[in-house]
Amino acid sequence: MMEIPAPLMVVLESLMDAGHRPVIVGGSVRDTLMGRTVKDYDIEVYGMGGMKALQSLLKRHGRVDAVGKQFGVLKMQVGENEVDFSLPRTEEKTEAGHRGFAVTTNGGLSYAEAARRRDFTINAIGYDVAEGMFFDPFGGQRDLEQGVLRHIDETTFVEDPLRVYRAVQFAARFGMELAEETFALCQKMVEEGRLEELPRERVWAEWRKLLLQTLRPSVGFELMRKLGITERYFPELHALIGVPQNPEYHPEGDAWTHTMMAVDTMSEELGVRSEELEDREKLRFLLAILCHDFGKATTTTIEYKEKTIPYTQNLLTPHSSLLTVLRIRSIGHEAAGVEPARMFLKRLTGDKKLIDSILPLVEHHLAPAQYYRNRARDKTIRKLSLKLAPHASIRDLIVVARADYFGRDGVNRERFKAGEWLAERADALGVLDTPPEPWVQGRDLIALGMESSPEFGRILSALYDAQIRGEVRDREEAFRLTERLIF
Repeated sequence: MMEIPAPLMVVLESLMDAGHRPVIVGGSVRDTLMGRTVKDYDIEVYGMGGMKALQSLLKRHGRVDAVGKQFGVLKMQVGENEVDFSLPRTEEKTEAGHRGFAVTTNGGLSYAEAARRRDFTINAIGYDVAEGMFFDPFGGQRDLEQGVLRHIDETTFVEDPLRVYRAVQFAARFGMELAEETFALCQKMVEEGRLEELPRERVWAEWRKLLLQTLRPSVGFELMRKLGITERYFPELHALIGVPQNPEYHPEGDAWTHTMMAVDTMSEELGVRSEELEDREKLRFLLAILCHDFGKATTTTIEYKEKTIPYTQNLLTPHSSLLTVLRIRSIGHEAAGVEPARMFLKRLTGDKKLIDSILPLVEHHLAPAQYYRNRARDKTIRKLSLKLAPHASIRDLIVVARADYFGRDGVNRERFKAGEWLAERADALGVLDTPPEPWVQGRDLIALGMESSPEFGRILSALYDAQIRGEVRDREEAFRLTERLIF
């Protein structure tokens, strides 16, 4: 039996009293069978003559939103749940793009006929409210039990290339393996370039689910790698595969392996703080750690006893495996990773503010460890807050650096001493969340009798530099220096 919220049951009973048969379909049935919380419901109403009749019946219970009416869907808020009501329908691909479908509603369809248009067997299970029984025409319950994600119909599956990304995020979210035939079909769609017709917004929606609703996003990225998605569509990420790292600091292996471990670590860290952060902030940190080592693909060098070779050249160097490796380094990879990260993120989203808030975290992700090792001076920490501003803060940077540190083998996962030290120092200096406010501003110069001029900028800059360097320790000292500069 499937538990149905009381307010929704009132609506469903009114449909049944009118001689119609409501069937709960899609994700809500799947999630119920998996023991997961259900928030949204999809209801298909059988035996109904048309959309107008359905809309008329639903209006008795509240406001009906007809934004999806052209696709045979009506939306309602029923109690605390969002509910989509629809008639059984078939879809026929008429042109490229996600809107290129002709939708035909037909209240007389059988459940199996209507369910054939769905993507995976686990999403084609229905629950007949009147009979209190599940409809499972394609073996979805068996696949759920076996942890297998299987497509229903090859012909209809390929009509919407987004289903490849849905396969990726479902596999990661639910811990499922793609059926062999489904993996082969998705791989073929990638090779044929079918994913290129997808608008960025639809791809981004699936990436959001992968990042925000998965305990181990790495499962999805590994699947993208195997399907050929990263190589074809996200070369900046794919370039990390095989990039060697210094085994002293990264015994786990190449830059791809480290990045996957770091992304999963970030997901764990954010899960602990789930109530503190909005989804946008979680996305920001997850994407920052995903991009943080992009620069290693172009800066990594292998220092042999005999010579030093860039990693990319090393692949083409005869007998390099016979040379004696002394050290592997990626000097400057933080700054080198900024532009690849920008290109990668722009391919995913048009949210410029989100991208701008990520790039400083990529560029300076090593600062906490470096500053802790060198016991950085106060002025250096103040300058760091300025480098990160206005889009990020030292507090943000420590979150990324912590996941970077823990996302490897052989480290103590209890404490991130570098982050603790920097947080304490930055907090004492008042720059943990924002750079220091200038003690002297333009209005102060005017109050001292100076007229507005180009000289303003030079004096204010000199005063702020002195403040950052610690040459003036408070507002009073800053004003004494101001007077000397003016007079």
